[in-house]
Amino acid sequence: MKQKFISKALSRTFIGLFIFHTTILKSICADRPNILFCISDDQSYSHTGANGDSVVNTPAFDRIAREGIRFTHAFCDAPTCGPSRSAILTGQHIWRLEEAGNIHSTLPKKFSTYTELLQDSGYAVGYTGKGWSPGRLEAGGREMNPAGHQFGKRKLKNNKRGMSNLDYAGNFKDFLTQVKKDQPFCFWLGTYEPHRGYELGSGKKNGKNPNKVKVPPIFPDHPTVRSDFLDYYLEIEHFDMMVLRAIKELENSGQLENTIVVVTSDHGMPFPRAKATLYDAGSRVPLAIRWPKGIISPGRVFKGLVNLSDLAPTFLIAAGLEVPKMMTASSLMNVIKDRPSNDHLAAFIAMERHDGCRKGGKGYPCRAIRTNEFLFILNYESGRWPAGDPNRDFCARYIPFGEVDSSPTKTLLMENKTKPKFKPFYDLAFAKRPSEELYFVIKDPEQIVNIANNPEYAEIKKKLKDQLNDKLSSTRDPRALGLPVLWDFYPYYGLRRNKQWKVDQMP
Repeated sequence: MKQKFISKALSRTFIGLFIFHTTILKSICADRPNILFCISDDQSYSHTGANGDSVVNTPAFDRIAREGIRFTHAFCDAPTCGPSRSAILTGQHIWRLEEAGNIHSTLPKKFSTYTELLQDSGYAVGYTGKGWSPGRLEAGGREMNPAGHQFGKRKLKNNKRGMSNLDYAGNFKDFLTQVKKDQPFCFWLGTYEPHRGYELGSGKKNGKNPNKVKVPPIFPDHPTVRSDFLDYYLEIEHFDMMVLRAIKELENSGQLENTIVVVTSDHGMPFPRAKATLYDAGSRVPLAIRWPKGIISPGRVFKGLVNLSDLAPTFLIAAGLEVPKMMTASSLMNVIKDRPSNDHLAAFIAMERHDGCRKGGKGYPCRAIRTNEFLFILNYESGRWPAGDPNRDFCARYIPFGEVDSSPTKTLLMENKTKPKFKPFYDLAFAKRPSEELYFVIKDPEQIVNIANNPEYAEIKKKLKDQLNDKLSSTRDPRALGLPVLWDFYPYYGLRRNKQWKVDQMP
């Protein structure tokens, strides 16, 4: 009798504790913000309406910027897809991520991601389109994309040529239907646009005026370039339209006000001397964050320097979670809460192997520090071709200067390289570069005039170089510490049109 009484008492205690725990967990989850992370593929900072471009229409980005915080100096951690996305997910610089520092590689499972930590704490986590990519995740011990569970059943019926037929916003709607009541969610909406290729002339065909394009001074002002930009703009607008629809889904479900909405890109535009370079055209990206319940004084513009890797610890702190020690990025919570801080005085950018476009799989290793006034770049192997070898026999993709995606603008420069009007632009895009580069971005926003050897800036160069090396050393970059450097020898899992191309064996 006594034993039966004790058993019933223990049972009631267990049930009571379970109900209490469940109630507390539901209460905690109800207060935690949702996260909608929207990321385009290859879009430079300048090309949104809110950032000053009058030709491209981006009402979704503009709204998030207007109702939240617009960042004027946000930089990717690497101007190449896979490494940039690895840095975003892990909250770490690419030189800490081993193979993930290269494109067409893997992301080793030992590196924690904010998505996995959120899922472990009760979040519903999913993605559509381009999550972590490109590469082979199984090689790193992962069974699923670290961006989350994939949602991709919905397709567009009349998608434009050159664009994916994925209905990204429709897939986000499907994700929302399976999120449990009172369960917070984290969703990665990643489009394949505006990555090349484009339908040639689609911008003009859809009514855009080439005369209104503001051609950056790193390119010749030529009809081919203007038309190429219009095609690029059209794909940015496709991305923005998907974000607009996703925002509408949140409004319709009454969840917008408790959702952190982030709109950005993985790196800069797919043009010569942009993507796969550490110049602003390749590394400076649009970034806007809206979070009504979290942001103090919304409608602000933040001019400090941030890296996209800063988002991972920001999301974790917003969700009430502890940030792992391995995440070396700086949270943006001080920006969100409008608190003064010295955390955002510089951004750091890096690249190793982009595409396999040099003999033996060699990359173009470089590091950079960007401040409000200057950009300083260290090119570790200045004897290599920065845009890939001009001989396509040394390129996995079997194209010359294979670090630069094929495009009308690239073809224009290559076919006219000996003409005086075009040669300066050709050299900017494809010529070899010195081991050190320094640009005064206040006077030279496109970073065209290298002042690294100008005695007037010797002290500034030394200060920036020391600051960069301190950062690299403190975050254990093998190149700064004199440790074995393996990026040139890691496997390459990308497409090899050139069957003779291969990576040299590990030493």
